Amino acid sequence: MTFTMLVAGLVLLICGGELLVRGASKLAASLGLSPLVVGLTVVAFGTSSPEFAVSLQAALSGQAEIALGNVVGSNTFNVLFILGLTALITPLVVSAQVVRQEVPIMIGASLALAIFALDRSITRWEAALLFAALLGYTAFLVVQSRRESREVQVEYAAGPRRAARRHWEDRLPVQLLTIAGGLVLLVTGSNWLVAAAVAIAQSLGVSELVIGLTIVAAGTSLPEVAASVTAAIRGKRDIAVGNVIGSNIFNVLGVVGLAGIVSPAPLPVPQSLLQFDLLVMLAVAFACLPVFLTGAAIARWEGAVFFAYYVAYAAFLVLTARQHEALATFALAMQTVVLPLTVLTLVVVSVRALRGRHRG
Repeated sequence: MTFTMLVAGLVLLICGGELLVRGASKLAASLGLSPLVVGLTVVAFGTSSPEFAVSLQAALSGQAEIALGNVVGSNTFNVLFILGLTALITPLVVSAQVVRQEVPIMIGASLALAIFALDRSITRWEAALLFAALLGYTAFLVVQSRRESREVQVEYAAGPRRAARRHWEDRLPVQLLTIAGGLVLLVTGSNWLVAAAVAIAQSLGVSELVIGLTIVAAGTSLPEVAASVTAAIRGKRDIAVGNVIGSNIFNVLGVVGLAGIVSPAPLPVPQSLLQFDLLVMLAVAFACLPVFLTGAAIARWEGAVFFAYYVAYAAFLVLTARQHEALATFALAMQTVVLPLTVLTLVVVSVRALRGRHRG
């Protein structure tokens, strides 16, 4: 039964990702919005619904530490695993808007969360500020996109009835139903997959701490995996990248914001989260800038680096939780060899890319 649920969850994720990307692409053309903006809003917010549900329920039930841990773990997973895996499948072209605007906003939101967490809690007014920032950001995106896409809107408005007769998918209700159906399949599939994975992990004797740090955070991000991979395969690369960056922004501003507002007490910030996992999330957010600047694309080798770092991060969590004897050697190798080499490589590649642009 557990294996059946695991397979069924994967099937629902694949089908849900296909429906969501198809509906979002059509909606972009219908409303005169760019695919990037749809990826940053409709797709990103929709695929973040598992994180939202888990964190909100945790805050209401007094398990507030799960609310923050889920968001931090999911944001790290989104960039390292999802962008890494998607870039390995096909190199991702990064929109100039993402480099100039969305990545700095993601970094700013992450920094704000880190600053609010310094006193070991997220108060209601701090959470309200985060949520208000999300509302302002979403409104700004829609206005910006409609201003820049005026020609597309005029072209679409010139013959909506003819287009509606030729293509049933061009009807707005059909597009909304397609998106809603995709989201339902994604959420249901992720829930089934997480439940099956937790059952398998428990049967193998893995601790609940490790399950929470890895399977739950990764499991609630499975809709983002399905949506981004499907978008990349279908050539909708703006949606693939926008989905990840938009989900990270939504997780910090929306999920933490609303969870902190409804929580009966300030959200507590565990010391371990403040000293390690939150710093990893910040480092990953900052790492997007030099990677995205290298030719405004995520190459396969950069995707491989991201993916390998997530594997290393997950291995470190497992070794730490089990207090394995290899932990000290593993940590020393990462700190003295792997991390410095990666930073040096990113700096050199970024400098070369910036020089090339300046000469051009």
